Amino acid sequence: MQQRNLGSSGLKVSVVGLGCNNFGGDRIDLDASRKVIHKALDLGITLIDTADTYGNRGESEIILGQCLGDRRKDIVLATKCGLPMDDAGTLKGASRRYIMSAVDASLKRLKTDWIDLFIIHRPDPHTPIAETLRALDDLVRAGKIRYTGCSTFAAWQVVEAQWTARHHNLNHFVCCQDQYNLFKREIEHDMQPVMQNYGLGLIPHTPLAAGLLTGKYRRNAPMPAGARMTQEKRQADRWLHNANWEIVERLTAMCEARGHTLLELAMSWLASRPVVSSIIAGATSPEQLELNARAVGWQLTADDLAQIDKATGS
Repeated sequence: MQQRNLGSSGLKVSVVGLGCNNFGGDRIDLDASRKVIHKALDLGITLIDTADTYGNRGESEIILGQCLGDRRKDIVLATKCGLPMDDAGTLKGASRRYIMSAVDASLKRLKTDWIDLFIIHRPDPHTPIAETLRALDDLVRAGKIRYTGCSTFAAWQVVEAQWTARHHNLNHFVCCQDQYNLFKREIEHDMQPVMQNYGLGLIPHTPLAAGLLTGKYRRNAPMPAGARMTQEKRQADRWLHNANWEIVERLTAMCEARGHTLLELAMSWLASRPVVSSIIAGATSPEQLELNARAVGWQLTADDLAQIDKATGS
């Protein structure tokens, strides 16, 4: 498994990471999660990404804490805070008070003394960014976290955060986590130049568009049993529409002409993009994870990339 620096930081991550939003809750249980985690370690995947809210608020972190054991030291463990952790909506945000308590709670659930990458899950409009960054800086200096990042920040918010960190001599974000796939390429116009300028690594989420880019869904064909969009109507309504089907069919024809799969195209294209450090793909089985991990080997040519742009209308 290829390793890359996370942006311009000294943190090394595998080009394919494991997203843990499937662990716990209504998705997969402890035993099934353990099999996926152990397969990730066997494949050389070093970035394991979760969040305090994953798995019915905390269960994903608890599962990781129970499964990693002595292998904790072999991985880059990433988690997040910011989304509501209670029904009342009081346990959320990026204030100093909340970040300090959220980090301690995550450390306890994960059964670890440190978090390699701690990400603010979304901007907090009620807290000045300087307060957030100073709290994170204190946690880095205390050894509880090593590096920090942001998720779903607008380009101007990332600029403000990086400028504030430099102005106050604070530890700064080293990465951004944003939606990026062959259907969703908006960040190329605003976020990508910001990330390149500040040396930020990109960890794209939803890389396979809830499974539409795996090749297992076909227009006017029965939905695959047990698949995510078969079970989640909200996801199906979001992704399964005519414009996306047309893109899928154009890309599938391209792949078949070159002897590759749609999954290989989706993953290898992301791996070839500027600023992408690691692609966090979720998995519910070891077999699915292995397919994802081995799908980044297609070395796309300039002609391939031009045809992809034409097929996706970008």
